[in-house]
Amino acid sequence: MMGPLLTLLAMLLYAALHSLLASFGSKRRAEQAFGHPGRRFYRLAFNLVAVVTFLPVMAVVAAYPGQLIYRWPGPWIIVSSLGQLAAVMLLIIGLLQTNPWHFLGLQQLVERPSEHENELETGGLYRYVRHPLYSAGLLFIWLTPVMTTSVLALNIGISLYLYIGSTFEERRLLREFGPTYESYRRQVPRLIPCLGH
Repeated sequence: MMGPLLTLLAMLLYAALHSLLASFGSKRRAEQAFGHPGRRFYRLAFNLVAVVTFLPVMAVVAAYPGQLIYRWPGPWIIVSSLGQLAAVMLLIIGLLQTNPWHFLGLQQLVERPSEHENELETGGLYRYVRHPLYSAGLLFIWLTPVMTTSVLALNIGISLYLYIGSTFEERRLLREFGPTYESYRRQVPRLIPCLGH
């Protein structure tokens, strides 16, 4: 029981830090403290912090794996692995559609920030779901062939965080793109294709 609880606690702390750093207030404070470089380097620093601070979450799962719930037998491991591979490919395609250099924070290092740094992407995978990167991530984690109580806790935590995160991202996109995004939101489901909002 200790493993799942520690995993959920670690994921909660990670989500709180990640949400705080993703807020407009944190970005504004960074720009006030460091000037233009604070804005230019923020996205890259944000991504690096996100990766580094997720490592302790994974360490908790590794140290306290909990009880085995299931292990997919024989051929089903191949099926789940192929599904996870498809999820990774969808993630890569989605990243390529949304300007991966900007997503990683590298484009901001060489270009002058503009009021609208991104154009609203509605083609490709974005014709089917509004947040294909999140959808691909959810597909990947839930197709894991070995499920323990700690991995289940991690997957639940990640799923909740991605859903809640998509809600905050929707608000940001509405502020940025206004009626254009509202119209897009009415036509395309959030995370699951063809099953509505």
